[in-house]
Amino acid sequence: QVQLVESGGGLVQAGDSLRLSCAASGGIFTAYTMGWFRQAPRKEREFVASINWSSGSTYYANSVKGRFTISRDTAKNTVYLQMNSLKPEDTAVYYCACTTLRMWPLTAPRDFGSWGQGTQVSVSS
Repeated sequence: QVQLVESGGGLVQAGDSLRLSCAASGGIFTAYTMGWFRQAPRKEREFVASINWSSGSTYYANSVKGRFTISRDTAKNTVYLQMNSLKPEDTAVYYCACTTLRMWPLTAPRDFGSWGQGTQVSVSS
């Protein structure tokens, strides 16, 4: 069973940057896809970005394309989400997740079996 722990959230102003980290432990990652999701109050959880652990291929939601970058450090078993040009509408709890399904890309929360506890990102205008 994979354990995921997110960090790096906080309160920033519009236009600022943040980098989220997700440390993974307890699993073998060569076959995993790691993803970032977010959930704003009274909204459904939505896909943000994903990365194929072995190949490094990435995929983004249209709403963050060009502003967010997902990356991984295989030596540290850590995935990152660099968020630039943040907007108030990016405010949400951000979750790290992983899946063993061998399909690409996967964007539905139901396809990801392990989740972190989430980290709050708040962007003021």
